[in-house]
Amino acid sequence: MRLYYMPGACSLAPHIVANEAGIALDLVKVDGKTKKTEHDQDFLATNPNGYVPMLVLKDGQTLTEAQIVVQYLADQKPDTGLMPPAGEMARYRVKQWLAFISSELHKSFSPFFKPGTPEETKTANRDHLGKRLTYVDEQLSGKSFLTGETFTAADAYIWTILGWAKFANLDLAQYANIQKFMSTVAARPAVVKSLQEEGLA
Repeated sequence: MRLYYMPGACSLAPHIVANEAGIALDLVKVDGKTKKTEHDQDFLATNPNGYVPMLVLKDGQTLTEAQIVVQYLADQKPDTGLMPPAGEMARYRVKQWLAFISSELHKSFSPFFKPGTPEETKTANRDHLGKRLTYVDEQLSGKSFLTGETFTAADAYIWTILGWAKFANLDLAQYANIQKFMSTVAARPAVVKSLQEEGLA
């Protein structure tokens, strides 16, 4: 399988999940500004939306949207616990977190990466993110990961997104549980490997 990625973008989440699951991916780096791949191919011809992640399956089909790509990869190795079995409440809890991360956190960071975003928009989003981070911090109380003591696809996704806090001038120091979580996840071998493969470590 081939994963189109931009270093440190949300595509880092499926990259981490793949490494956690021991799935070998053919990584293709995309330039966010020119929309050209490292092989000088037009990424827009492959994905008209121009964003990552995009996963190309062995049969040529493609999958996009971070919360979907991480689930697909996790389901390839069900014994890892990255996605609990279908039908179990634990799976819906992970899916609930994936949806929350996508709609409440991921999208709220987007304006900080768009040139020309008005300061009032940034301020409003920063306030919104502060409220959501307070919630996340509370939910992490007494737990190593979002749903307990098992690292899941949702943890890979939120760790990636929270890594953008600096771009929004958000100080995570006030969130003790989030700080602990970020450090715990950063030390995982699969995360270290993913960062190294993306040239971020």
